[in-house]
Amino acid sequence: MGAIYEELPFSEFLHQPAATADRLEKVRALRLRRRGAGDLALTRADQLERDAVVVDFTARLLAGMVRTEPLAAVRRVLGEALPWVAFLPDEDVDQLLAELTAVAQGAASLENLSPVAILLTQWRHTAEIHADPTLLELVGREPGGDLGPVPAPDAQP
Repeated sequence: MGAIYEELPFSEFLHQPAATADRLEKVRALRLRRRGAGDLALTRADQLERDAVVVDFTARLLAGMVRTEPLAAVRRVLGEALPWVAFLPDEDVDQLLAELTAVAQGAASLENLSPVAILLTQWRHTAEIHADPTLLELVGREPGGDLGPVPAPDAQP
């Protein structure tokens, strides 16, 4: 196998679907660029299944580490994987680990990684606030600081 993925216009896939699909013998995935819409990815089903196995393993490994390893060791490894955690207070790192473990296991079981990506983005934004004294002061100026989670809106009849 050569490159991880190759890019091509979506129209090429529409005009030459068999030839385009044959390119998957040389690359892991094809990124189909679309004008005015999000790009699509084309990959072999067996590759998608292998990826799901790796994600499930990684989620279980993380959960096992959090459950059995000293917290300092897990924090150190987390800091290597996500350098921005250096800006989070210790209690936030503990909360991040707990949430990441639960969300990663749930996402792996659903074969949907979006919740993990969303969680990491949210925590990265939290670290950005802690890293910027001006932003931290602005947030701290709010009555009671961080007001916590926002409740879901009431369902409309």
